[in-house]
Amino acid sequence: MNTSVKETTRKLLDQQTQSGKHKRRKINDLIARYSIGLGGLSVIGAVGLICFYLFWVVFPIFKPASVELVQDYSWQQTQPQYMAVEEYGEIAFSISKSGDLGFFGVEDGRIINKARFSHDAEPTAFAELDLKGLMAAGFADGSFQLFSHKYKISYPNNERHIEPQLQYPFGEDSFELTDTAITRLFGSRWEDGIVIASVGADQKVTTVTYSIDQNFLTEELTLEEESRDSFEIPFTPKYVLTTPGPDWLYIISEQGDLIAYRHIDDEWEFHESQSLLEDGKTVTEATFLLGQTSLLIGDSDGVISQWFQVRGDNGFNLKKIRDFKLSDSAISQIIIEKRRKGFIASDANGKMGIFYTTSERQLEEFDFGQKVQALAINSRSNSLVGIGENGQATVFLVENEHPEISWSALWNEVWYESYEEPTFTWQSSASTNDFESKFSLVPLSFGTLKAAIYAMLFAVPLAIFGAIFTAYFMAPKMRSMVKPTVEIMEALPTVILGFLAGLWLAPLIEEHLAGVILLIILLPIVTVLFGFTWTKLPGSIKHRVPDGWQAALLFPIIIFGTFLAFWLGEPVESAMFNGNMPAWLNEQGITYDQRNSLVVGIAMGFAVIPTIFSITEDAIFSVPKHLSNGSLALGASQWQTLTRVVIPTASPGIFSALMIGLGRAVGETMIVLMATGNTPIMDMNIFEGFRTLSANIAVEMPESEVGSSHYRVLFLAAFVLFLFTFVFNTIAEIVRQRLRNKYGSL
Repeated sequence: MNTSVKETTRKLLDQQTQSGKHKRRKINDLIARYSIGLGGLSVIGAVGLICFYLFWVVFPIFKPASVELVQDYSWQQTQPQYMAVEEYGEIAFSISKSGDLGFFGVEDGRIINKARFSHDAEPTAFAELDLKGLMAAGFADGSFQLFSHKYKISYPNNERHIEPQLQYPFGEDSFELTDTAITRLFGSRWEDGIVIASVGADQKVTTVTYSIDQNFLTEELTLEEESRDSFEIPFTPKYVLTTPGPDWLYIISEQGDLIAYRHIDDEWEFHESQSLLEDGKTVTEATFLLGQTSLLIGDSDGVISQWFQVRGDNGFNLKKIRDFKLSDSAISQIIIEKRRKGFIASDANGKMGIFYTTSERQLEEFDFGQKVQALAINSRSNSLVGIGENGQATVFLVENEHPEISWSALWNEVWYESYEEPTFTWQSSASTNDFESKFSLVPLSFGTLKAAIYAMLFAVPLAIFGAIFTAYFMAPKMRSMVKPTVEIMEALPTVILGFLAGLWLAPLIEEHLAGVILLIILLPIVTVLFGFTWTKLPGSIKHRVPDGWQAALLFPIIIFGTFLAFWLGEPVESAMFNGNMPAWLNEQGITYDQRNSLVVGIAMGFAVIPTIFSITEDAIFSVPKHLSNGSLALGASQWQTLTRVVIPTASPGIFSALMIGLGRAVGETMIVLMATGNTPIMDMNIFEGFRTLSANIAVEMPESEVGSSHYRVLFLAAFVLFLFTFVFNTIAEIVRQRLRNKYGSL
C-alpha cells in the first residue's frame, strides 16, 4: 500500500517526538540563544565598565576648586603687613607694621613665639626673596637686614611636631643700601647670589647685587657686594621687581608706566619702556608668578593681567598674554602658589578669587566680607589664611587638586612662559622646580593619526591588491600556501617588529635613504613592465606556466628591483645629495630623524597587512560563483567581472577590513614606542618622529603619581584613544550595512 509523503513525514515527526529528540533540540536551542545573548550583553557590559572607570578617573580634573570656612578668630597682632603659612598649614608667620615678628597657631591663633628685629631703626618695608623663607627688612636709616623663618619637623611618639625658628643666615648685622629711608623693598635670591632693590624717600631706585660665599668647614654664609646702581626715573616708582641672576629689572609706576632694564656684562642696560594700562586705570598690585618669569599686574578695575618677555625679530619684548577679571573694584592683594602657576587675588571689598594662568581658569570665587589686610596660603595650596581690616582672622580649607587642566589647555594653543607664540605642547616633566607641566593632547592625537595614515599608505595597496589577486586569480594550490603564510604573520609579536624596526630598519634606511626612495618608485614600475612584457610573449612560453601560478614569477622580479634600487642609490645620492641625503635634507630645512615616520609606516604596515589581507580575501572569495560565472557567460572579461561584480559585492567586507586595520594601527603601541623618537611634535614630515596616545601612556604611566593631574590626563588620553577606535568601528559598521543593503540583492 502506497503511503503519501505527508503521512511518512508525520510518522517520522511522531517517532522523534516520542523519542524526546524535539525536546532536547528545543532545550539546546534555548541554551544557545541565551548563551549567545548573555555573551553579547557581557561584552556590552565590559565596554560600559571600561568607559565608566575611565570617566571616573578623569572626571575630577574638571571639577572647580572648593573653599570651606574652617576657623574664625581674632588675630593676636595689630596691623600685619606680611604673612606666610608653613607647608602643613599649622603655623603662620606674621610681621606687623611696627616690626613685631610672630609665629601663630593657624587653628586657634595662639602665639607660639614672638621676636623683634635686632636693628634699632624703625622697619619701613619688607620683601620676600625666595620661597624658602628668606626675607629682607628695610629700615628708616636706609639699611636692610636679612632673616628667614624656618620650621624644624620631628616625629616624637609618631606624631608630627613643628618647631618654628627665626634665623639670620647672613648674620644679624644690617647692610647699607641708601642714604634715605627705604619706603619700598624688593629682591630675589638664587643659588649663589642675591639682588636687593629699593625705593627711597627721595623716590630714587637703588639696586645692590651680592654673591654668596659659604665656608666649607663652618657652613657659614657671607655676602660680598658685586655691584651697586642707582636709577633716576622720570616717574614716581611704586614697584621694583627683579629676577634671579640678576637678569631683569622692572620699575612700575602707579599709572602703569614701566621701564625694563636687563643685566648684561655686570651692568644694567635700558631695554624698553611702555605703558601697562589704559588711561584712567592705576596699578594697585604687582608681583611675580612662580618662577619669576611672569609679571602679575592688578589694576583699579579689578583685572589681573599676566605679562612676560617674548623673543621676537628685534629681541625680547614684554607682552601681555592674558587677563583675569575678578570684579569691578581695585585689586588689593595678589599671592602666588608656591608650587604651581596659580594665584589668589582679593579686591578692595573683600571679594576673592582663585585663578590659574595657563589653563585660564577662575576656579573659585568667594566673599571675605571686608578688605583683606594680610593673606597667605601654604605651599600645598590647601590652607588659606586671611586677616581683615578689623583684625579678624579666617582660615579656609581649599580643595584645588587639578587647576592646570581645562578644555582650552588640552585642546587649544596655549602661550607658555618663554615661548615665542601659543603652541600645542605636551611636556609632563622637567628638571626644574618652577617648571609647568604642559598637557596638550593635540600633538599626541596628531601623532596617533599620523602613524595610522603612514601605516595605511604602506599596507592598504599591498593588502588589498594582494587579497584580490589571491582570491580571484591565484590557483587554489598556490592560494592554500599564500593565505596561511600571510595570516601567520599576524602571530608575530609587535614588540619583535618594533625591535627590528628600531635597531635594524632605522639605521638601514638612514644609510641607504636614496635607495629606499628609489625602491618605492622603481619596484612598481619594474613589476608593471614585467606584466606588460609577459602579455606580449608568445603563447608557447606563457602556457608553460600553469594558469594562476604567474605570481610566482614576481619573486625574482621583486628581488631584482630591490637590488637595482639599492645599487642605483649610491650614485644618485652622490650626484644629487652630496653623498649624504639625510644631511642634505637637514641643510634644506627638512628635519631628518633616524627613527621617523617612514620607519614606523613600514614596520606598522607589516603588522596591519595580515588583518586587511585576510578579511578582504575572505570577502572576495565568498562572492557566489554564479555571479562571476554569469558575468563571464554574458561576455564580460575577467577584469570587468572583477571591478563591476565581484568587488561591489565584496565591498562591505573590504571596507570592514580597512576600518579594522585602521583601528589596529591607531591602537598600536610597541612598534611606535620602539621605532620612533617619541617626540610629541606636530609635523607631517615623513622624516620626523612623533608620539602617539598609546605610546605616551606606556612611557609615562609608570612614572606618574597616582591621583595626580598627570595620572588623570593619561587616563583621559586612554579615553580619547578608546573614542577613536569606537568611532572608526561605528563608521565601519554603518558603511558596511549600507553597502550590504545596496549589493545584497545580487
